[in-house]
Amino acid sequence: MAFCKSPPKIQLNPPTLPSEILCMPSGVIPYLLLRAANGKRYLPLVGRNHWTVGRGAENHFVIPDRWISRNHAMLQYTETGIFYLIDLGSRNGTFINGRRVNVPMVLTHSDRVTFGQSELHFFNPGEEDQPVLGAKDTQTSVLHVRRLMSVLVVDIRNFTVLTRKIDEKILSNLIGDWFRQAGKIIRDSGSWVDKYIGDAVMSIWFHGEQAIAKDEVIQIFQAVSDLNKMTADLGNHYTLPFPLRIGVGINTGYAMVGNTGTGDRPDYTAIGDTVNAAFRLESCTKQIHHDIALGETTYNYLAGLGRAQQRFTEYTVSLKGYETPTITYASSFENLDNFLLDKLLWDNNVIE
Repeated sequence: MAFCKSPPKIQLNPPTLPSEILCMPSGVIPYLLLRAANGKRYLPLVGRNHWTVGRGAENHFVIPDRWISRNHAMLQYTETGIFYLIDLGSRNGTFINGRRVNVPMVLTHSDRVTFGQSELHFFNPGEEDQPVLGAKDTQTSVLHVRRLMSVLVVDIRNFTVLTRKIDEKILSNLIGDWFRQAGKIIRDSGSWVDKYIGDAVMSIWFHGEQAIAKDEVIQIFQAVSDLNKMTADLGNHYTLPFPLRIGVGINTGYAMVGNTGTGDRPDYTAIGDTVNAAFRLESCTKQIHHDIALGETTYNYLAGLGRAQQRFTEYTVSLKGYETPTITYASSFENLDNFLLDKLLWDNNVIE
């Protein structure tokens, strides 16, 4: 059985495309179908766990439609076999079966997807026969490597309330801008967005076999600080009924990971208690009225970084799904920024 080869990017202009892109995807390969004036175009969704769509040449799928924004939308594939469609704050909107995408929405087999004035159809042949998508052809991995990692979970506070108080178009632009800017901050800090989950993102930093370098710790906390500032600035840019805020959970430990990509473009995902606890820690920030909650191992890695540990307060919390109480270390964004400032002054021998 032959499959369409998937290049890093698929350019829909000029109209003459390589034969491997024009061929019909077969088997269980998921794909988007665009019916253009010069024939059908098949866009295979393989080889990675996310694909961007827009007019800009930097996108994986470039569609020359003047009604489509430069960076219009993103498709995200999760390790559970689900495809999400995420609007990136496009000017004219992204739609599934005529319904505007305001928050990440699940795509199902034969859905009609509209970007600007271009209509595509989403096909996932494997979905018809399998309860979980993503057979070997979508290159979903079997978890096989145990790695030391730090998991970051960032959630927009009171997002459900916000969806009821502002216009849908404003909400779509807001969440699209937030996802796009959050993704850039996280990429610049040496990680990537592993999951988009409603109004939250999860990111992973991989470490050495047994320890974490101090620079890696600083990278993570600098990303958190930048995410907070970006969120506040974005909230000020839009007319919102209350300030836009985030909550953060960070946990460090071992988890099973697998490669969902190919060649020199690996895409990893993780599963295990380290990941679950990061989500629970973020949730507990509301209970203890702090912005950031750290797992005990993450906190221990702050030792030796000036007065970093002094900026966090110890709490014993009951995390959902855990039988015994958990120790966490919590702080505010203000204290986090003070810690980063301390580190900068320390490195420049301004303070001892």
